[in-house]
Amino acid sequence: MGALTDTVGAMKSESDSTIRIGLLGCGTVGGALARIISADADRIAARTGIRLEIAGIAVRNLSADRVVDLPEKLFTRDTQAIVNSPNVDVVVETIGGIEPARQLVIDSLKSGKPVITANKELVANVGQELFEAAATGGVDLFFEAAVAGGVPLIRVLRESLAGERISRVMGIVNGTTNFILTKMTEEGADYADVLAEAQSLGFAEADPTADVEGSDAAAKAAILATIAFGAKVVAGDVYQEGISQISKDDIAAASHMGHVIKLLAVAESDGNQVAVRVHPTMVSRNHPLAAVRESFNAVFLEGSEVGDLMLYGRGAGGGPTASAMLGDVISAARNLQQGVSSDIGLLSEFPIRPIDETSSAFYMQLDVEDRPGVLAVVAGIFGEHGVSIRSMEQQGHGETAHLVFITHEALEADVQSTLRELRNLKEVRDIGALIRVIAD
Repeated sequence: MGALTDTVGAMKSESDSTIRIGLLGCGTVGGALARIISADADRIAARTGIRLEIAGIAVRNLSADRVVDLPEKLFTRDTQAIVNSPNVDVVVETIGGIEPARQLVIDSLKSGKPVITANKELVANVGQELFEAAATGGVDLFFEAAVAGGVPLIRVLRESLAGERISRVMGIVNGTTNFILTKMTEEGADYADVLAEAQSLGFAEADPTADVEGSDAAAKAAILATIAFGAKVVAGDVYQEGISQISKDDIAAASHMGHVIKLLAVAESDGNQVAVRVHPTMVSRNHPLAAVRESFNAVFLEGSEVGDLMLYGRGAGGGPTASAMLGDVISAARNLQQGVSSDIGLLSEFPIRPIDETSSAFYMQLDVEDRPGVLAVVAGIFGEHGVSIRSMEQQGHGETAHLVFITHEALEADVQSTLRELRNLKEVRDIGALIRVIAD
């Protein structure tokens, strides 16, 4: 660590307003943050009274091309050199994953260094351990960029709405799936074709599973529930469904009924239990979330006093994510200079409500034999399970009738029981997608 320590020491400012940043990683996000700090140090100092300096950067490959032009002597392969250096004031983690990020973050916090991260996987799975390490070290752990990129959501929940009783947080927190669903809606394209386009444009990874099957959004939903409700929620508590089974017929049916399909993260609390889930949802065109297009993110908050709020912006990309992280860096720097910290607060052990015990309106499609009496039998099964039909449309296709239902709000368990019985009915030939519905 000696060379890095000597270099950083030589860069120390005489002013107490200088805060030295140690970066773990210099990829898309880390490089963008380093570029902003290097290019805008004077402007940031003029606006905040704090001068930020890059003290060192840990990378895997010292010879790789970078988006930022910095002296080679700042770079090291030794992550612990950044964490342990007495000349690093704030650590920024951008390497991703759980290990070695978890240990590096914990070591930094326990040594009295605030940490900024955009690592949703880390916070969603071992957040409680990190929060405790931050409290032990008496420093900040900030993760604004972990949920919605450049959208200042976590800060609003932690600060502006700290005293508000939030009942529901609901939003589009994955830009890849929103891009895919937007294209399917507006162009009538097939899922597979749009996914390939998203991959070619860089919106989707070569292996898109985390996005399209909902696990990325589930990690973000866990973080949202933790902050909004003061609850201990991890990614494994979140029920998840992805969009890979959504067809252009489902998209067309939703449009016909005045809705669009979005992959939503939904976190709800009644004060006694917390329910957190991710799934495709039919959203009324009158709802603000329906207008969120392409790779943008938006989160809709419902509070007891403030009412409804929506935050909207770019949810990914080096620039927006680095911008959110820079805000966290400045907040941590101010607190560090003042000798204070902003902890997460006391987290409670709220029971997690199973998906079977949640309620929603539902959309479903059935293909049945087109003959007298079949519709009455189907409607009777809905009634037997306490599921009330709000609307129904029927189209004849020769010997088969295509039925489209939207229910009133019903218990998930009752709807699933209805479907199980319908599958065993000899008159039912096929059951299509089951999609939850929110009104305007």
